[in-house]
Amino acid sequence: MTSLRRRDVALALTAALSGVAPLGARAQADWPTRPVKLIVPFAPGGPTDIVARLLAERMQVLWKQPVVIDYKPGGGTMVGSQFVATSPPDGYTLGMAISAHMINPALQPKMPYDTVRDLAGVSQLALGHFGLFAHPSFTATSVAELVAHVKKNPGKVSYATPGVGTGTHLAGEMLNHMAGLDMVHVPYKGSAPAQQDVIGGRVPLLFDVLFSSMPFVKDGRLKVLALSSPKRAGASPEIPLVAEAVPGFAAMSIIGVIAPSGVPVDLRRRIGADIARGVKSPELNDRMVALGMEPVGSSADEYDALIRSEIEKWAGVVKRAGIKLD
Repeated sequence: MTSLRRRDVALALTAALSGVAPLGARAQADWPTRPVKLIVPFAPGGPTDIVARLLAERMQVLWKQPVVIDYKPGGGTMVGSQFVATSPPDGYTLGMAISAHMINPALQPKMPYDTVRDLAGVSQLALGHFGLFAHPSFTATSVAELVAHVKKNPGKVSYATPGVGTGTHLAGEMLNHMAGLDMVHVPYKGSAPAQQDVIGGRVPLLFDVLFSSMPFVKDGRLKVLALSSPKRAGASPEIPLVAEAVPGFAAMSIIGVIAPSGVPVDLRRRIGADIARGVKSPELNDRMVALGMEPVGSSADEYDALIRSEIEKWAGVVKRAGIKLD
């Protein structure tokens, strides 16, 4: 090929690329031009659905497009996440994610997608607190007293949770490991039956989501020993932390928004920034606080990094405790 022909080819390629790039950039700049779908990996009802609805309402105002909630329950959130992972990476399909999103890679032997490769974080919406509760008659009134009591009675103290592999179960196993304890896990199918057996005195301890069990604390049927979060709850600053007795302990319910990993980084960051702005608005912020959550509103990069670090953390907990799903 002569130098003249090579130059002509190069000019043609440059012209072609210069024509394509502005189209892609313009598509992102115009986003959204149609409704955005928000996948909720649960049946209607519950805290994640409530947060999704609040977010959708706020984003519709900002984006001037409908945000449609689409429920895809099942598989410990994997059905919904798979739908997101296999959707076109154009920003028009987003998904709600909870801590199960980061726990599943260690717990599920066969996942239909790769959490890190196929999905990406858009924004962390909120932090939900896990609480360590006890029957009012239980001897310990603090985590330090609990640790001392369990060490004197290894294998004789049990704790209830809403189920095997839940964030609350893993929080209990993390406490066993970090404090050198031997508490026995008693799994239930949901918070309600676990709460009732602790209230009835059949199991002494309970790891549960804070806002779910706090009504029983207020009416005297349970007592709260501590939160497993890394910082005290803004709405309940009087409740101490497990970490104040067991340094470094941190287990929390993380609620966020994810997208297919192929969504262009600039668009994903823009969507994340929009969502973060919505979370920090008084309307959404105050509603989340009323639900017992700590609003966050992180950037896409911050949430993506958190997802990766939580996957690594929970993988270690699952492996050490030998946790397996039935």
